[in-house]
Amino acid sequence: MNTPAISVIELSKHFKQYSRPLDRLLELIPGSRTRHKLHRVLQGLSFDIAKGESVGLIGRNGAGKSTLLKLLTGTLLPSSGIMKIEGRVTALLELGMGFHPEFSGYENVLMAGQLQGMSRDEINSKMDEIIAFAEIGEAISQPVRVYSSGMMVRLAFAVATAIQPDVLIVDEALAVGDSYFQHKCFRRIREFRDKNVTLIFVSHDPLAIKSLCDRAILIEGGYVAMDGAPSQVLDYYNALIAVTKDELALHEEHIITNDSLGSVRSGSGEVRFESVSVSGLAAEGTQFSESDRLELVIVVLVNKRVDDLTIGFMIKDRLGNEVFGTNTHHMGLSEKLDSLVEGSRLKLKLKIDPLGLGEGSYNITVAAHALDSHLAKNYDWLDQAVTIDVGRSNFPRFAGVVRLPVTAEIVDPL
Repeated sequence: MNTPAISVIELSKHFKQYSRPLDRLLELIPGSRTRHKLHRVLQGLSFDIAKGESVGLIGRNGAGKSTLLKLLTGTLLPSSGIMKIEGRVTALLELGMGFHPEFSGYENVLMAGQLQGMSRDEINSKMDEIIAFAEIGEAISQPVRVYSSGMMVRLAFAVATAIQPDVLIVDEALAVGDSYFQHKCFRRIREFRDKNVTLIFVSHDPLAIKSLCDRAILIEGGYVAMDGAPSQVLDYYNALIAVTKDELALHEEHIITNDSLGSVRSGSGEVRFESVSVSGLAAEGTQFSESDRLELVIVVLVNKRVDDLTIGFMIKDRLGNEVFGTNTHHMGLSEKLDSLVEGSRLKLKLKIDPLGLGEGSYNITVAAHALDSHLAKNYDWLDQAVTIDVGRSNFPRFAGVVRLPVTAEIVDPL
C-alpha cells in the first residue's frame, strides 16, 4: 500500500481561555488553581489523503477548518494526535500578509521565496515567470504599500506557485482577486492537480469544490462529520446549515437523515413531501429526450399550519453541478400557498417543455421552505428525489447540458 501524502490520526487542538489577562499570570504561580477554560476547536480528527488526491474541506465558520490548516502547515502545534505529511508543502492562506509595505514587489518576492525554502538562484531563475504571471508590470519596482489588494494577491500567488509543490493547500485565498485572475489561478491549480500534486482546497463555493476535488471532508464542531463524494457531502452540508439549534431540539429524529442511496433529507417537518414523480408526453418512465416535455408532480402534506410556504426544485447533473432551479416564490405563486391548514394536502405540477437538457443523467432535488430560500425556514428538503436519463433527440446537437435559444445570421462582408 502506498504511503499517504497526508495522514491525520486522532488530531486535537485546545486553546486556553482566560476571563482576564491577570489570570494568565496568576496561573504560573506554583500551587495556583486552574484559572482557564479549555476551548476545544478540533477533537480527534482522523483521515488520510492519498498522493495526487484532491480533497475539498468544508464546514461552517468556526468549525475548525482554519485551525486544521494551521496545524498542517506547522504554524500551530497540536494538543494531541499525530500528523504526517510527505513532501514539499505550499500553503495559500492569507496571500500577501508577509509582504513588507516599504519594500518593492521585487524585494518582497525575494523574501517570500526564501521563506518558502527557495534559494536566491531559484527565485531569480523564476523571476520573469513570476512577474509575467502576476501581470503587475512596472509596479514590481514600486513599494508594496501602493499596491491594491488585487495586485498584492496576484504577486503573492505567483510567488507561492512558482515552483510545483508536493502538497498544495488553498484556503479561500483567491476571493480578493478579480474574475479574470481567479480563472487564471484555478487553471494553475488544475495544472498542479493534473501533475499529481496533492490538493487540499477550502471554499464555500460548491461549484469550485465539485470542479477541483475528488473527495470532500465536512468539519462540524471540531469533528469529521462526513467524508465522501463532493456532491453527497455538499448536499449534507447544505442540509446542515439550514437547521437551527431550536429545530434540532424539537425534531432531532428527522432533521438530517441519509438513505441507502446516499440521499440527504432535512427539515423541521411542518410540511412533508409525500411523493415526487416525473412524466412526459413521449417519455417512458424516467427516460427522456431533449425534445420531450417533462412534468414534475410534487405532493406535500401540511403537518402544521404555515403562512409562507414555498416549494421549489433543482436539477443537477451526475457530478452534482446545479443546472437549473426555481420555486413558487420566484414564479409569483406565493399568495396561493399562504395559510395552508393542518392536515391539508397540496399537489403541484411543474412543466418544462421542451426539456432542453443534453444527453446524460440528472437528478432532481425538491425543497419546501419559507420565503425565497430554504435557509429561512427549512420544512422539508429532499436530495435526489428523482433521477432521470436524457438521450438523443431529433434536435440539432450541441455541447453542454442546457440548450439556449441561439440563432445565427450570416452577414455579407462590408
